[in-house]
Amino acid sequence: MTSTRPPHHRRLVRRLRTTLSGATAGVLLVGLAALPARAEAGAEEPLGTVVRTAGHARFTPGPCPRTADPTPALETARCGTLTVPENRARHTGRKITLAVAIVPATHRRAPDPIVWLAGGPGDDANSEIQLALSGGLNRDRDVIFMSQRGTYSADPALTCPNVDEFNARALGLVYGAPSTGRLHVTATRACRDRLVDLGADLSAYNSTESAADYADLRVALGIRRWNVFGISYGTDLALLYMRLHPEGIRSVGIDGVLPPSLASGAVTWKAAREGFDGIFDACAQQPACNDRYPHLKATFERLVRALEARPVTTTVTVPDHPEPVKVVLDGGTLVNWLTFASHLATGVPRSIDELAHGNPQRIAEQLAGGKLSPQAIGRLSHGLAYGVFCSEWTPFESEADVIRAGRRAFPSFPESVLANAPGLAWLHADCRAWDVPAAPRSVRDVTRSDIPTLVLSGGFDSQTAPSSGPYAARTLSRSTEVTVPYVAHVVFADSSCAQTITRSFFDTPTAPNTGCLAGLQPPEFDIAP
Repeated sequence: MTSTRPPHHRRLVRRLRTTLSGATAGVLLVGLAALPARAEAGAEEPLGTVVRTAGHARFTPGPCPRTADPTPALETARCGTLTVPENRARHTGRKITLAVAIVPATHRRAPDPIVWLAGGPGDDANSEIQLALSGGLNRDRDVIFMSQRGTYSADPALTCPNVDEFNARALGLVYGAPSTGRLHVTATRACRDRLVDLGADLSAYNSTESAADYADLRVALGIRRWNVFGISYGTDLALLYMRLHPEGIRSVGIDGVLPPSLASGAVTWKAAREGFDGIFDACAQQPACNDRYPHLKATFERLVRALEARPVTTTVTVPDHPEPVKVVLDGGTLVNWLTFASHLATGVPRSIDELAHGNPQRIAEQLAGGKLSPQAIGRLSHGLAYGVFCSEWTPFESEADVIRAGRRAFPSFPESVLANAPGLAWLHADCRAWDVPAAPRSVRDVTRSDIPTLVLSGGFDSQTAPSSGPYAARTLSRSTEVTVPYVAHVVFADSSCAQTITRSFFDTPTAPNTGCLAGLQPPEFDIAP
């Protein structure tokens, strides 16, 4: 998830690392000698080079899409667009186009490609290409990327720069204050009005329509069988897709699991508890960390309560931003910081300790660096994010349910903190402003399937609970469930072991090689002098 919200949403680990540290991930150039893929064994035309129609959908080869970050792999990719109805219930309505990029395999070319389902909701798959390739996903198979409807490289792109800009300004506001909530909803409503004025049918941007888009893409590309790999929100979409359109799916990998039946503010609080505890426990078990930062869990929870009662204001400077930035730290802000700082877990104990001793600079700089980064403005599709949240989540969970779930996870937190689940500030109020109809309750059904499935979770994942992986695997009869310790949300991004397991899975979906798990060691936490 993403924005102030997509934590499930949102959110590439690579971008999160950039958000919190200012570091820039490296790029991986695709081998130029890669052989072109075929639509299936024995086909004559390379995959993605032929115009094809599938029902009301049509694939047309064409230029490669724009991406939010430099993407050298597109220089050797085959690209085009899939044209689909905006709303499949209205076949005479307008059409939308989704950008497609097919990145060739670099070594052996298996006949069944992999299709990548992006996170968010609202992230663009074509802006996640380097994340996939950095993990070697295209070693033996072509990998297909298609922008989900409404995202950055789709037409229309339902982005909301005004919401992103408000989130940056809100650094200087009390996170949980009702006045901040009113401003938040005003920004959301302004974006909604603009998109409606542009002709968007906001009720058509949801997981059910996206699942149908991928079913159409497979047929329009002439692919007999393919594999699916989804991250974060893409796991929600993958589980729905394999339930609604199982035809032609050879195997499915899901990483950072968000089952549709659990997707809610409640599971976000559960994820925060599990991910935070993973970091706190790892520090406690490491003598150097425990000696320097004893009782880390209790210290963090005490700080949340204290800051919620008396927020701290500081000023920081961030790269490429000439003016000093005011940052207000209250309890809710601290919870949100740690949710995403889990991607930089080795520095978490030191940051919490500095705050406890009156120095909020490290945390404030990370918060400001993320919100004010050029990458934070105009790249997330809030139109798709709210379409999913407001039709598939909030109709099936009350605001009181969110508070109850937060109290179960963090009994000592005040209600003003618990009212806004991590990354989902003012979600119910925003959804009342977004005003789209609720999806059928069946959208939240449990997925039961015998399609071979790899279920990946991270022990430090504070965005989609580590326990959600085993939960999803219970009804997937041919699943392999793996929890990679000491890694945050989307383990494929940060763990070479997870990457090895994933590649092995697509080679032998019923017997992936998980041997690398035995050698994993906890991280060495930063110890201040």
